[in-house]
Amino acid sequence: MPIIEIHNIRKEYIMGLQKIAALRDVSLSIERNEYVALMGPSGSGKSTLLRCINRLVEPTSGQILWNGVDVTAAPAEELRRIRRRIGMVFQHFNLVNRSSVLTNVLAGRLGYINPAFSLINRFPKEDIDKALQKLERVGIRDKAAVRADELSGGQQQRVGIARALMQDPDLILADEPVASLDPVLAHSIMTHLEQINKQDGIMVICSLHFLDLVQRYADHVIALNQGALVFEGKAKDIDDQRFKEIYGQEAERVGDAKH
Repeated sequence: MPIIEIHNIRKEYIMGLQKIAALRDVSLSIERNEYVALMGPSGSGKSTLLRCINRLVEPTSGQILWNGVDVTAAPAEELRRIRRRIGMVFQHFNLVNRSSVLTNVLAGRLGYINPAFSLINRFPKEDIDKALQKLERVGIRDKAAVRADELSGGQQQRVGIARALMQDPDLILADEPVASLDPVLAHSIMTHLEQINKQDGIMVICSLHFLDLVQRYADHVIALNQGALVFEGKAKDIDDQRFKEIYGQEAERVGDAKH
């Protein structure tokens, strides 16, 4: 049984007197524990689709089922419970720069603790120990007391991954997590996400621009163009013609050397 079923999801934005469709009746299904790549050119709707899954963006119409639960119809309390189990990794890290790395990672527990404790930056000892373990997992435990804005981009993204893991997620949504990183760091981040998927059994849906990364890491590929689904299948099935259908007839395939 698919863990995620998306039925005719449409998202429209009002721009002046016009309706602009960011997603155009997208339907697809994703099996449990897959490492999914969501690809397509800028403005194709990748980020919008990711954010519809946890309703950071409200779909205009359609239905999203996660573990059989209708996310699109979930009332506020149920939606909070759903979001606890969906971690998010952002392109621009989304860290509190003036706070320590440890505090940023502990933010992943905010859905589980008394909000009053978070206001005074007090967390249970078991959560602190857990945060240190997650930092160890991504190789930066020694940076726990360092301010987030003192880290490199690759280190900041590892903090973002550790924060997502603090939620004990069943699913991680990664919105172009390597777009601002050089190729070596990009592979490092993608490898961390791959290990989380394969070793922990956590589904990962990762939006990406570059086909070489898609082919290296993804089990299942979803491609969008102008808000419409134009490909769903295996990365090996994306030949030159498919690539041009996704990115446009003028597009050229490039590798890491040109990343």
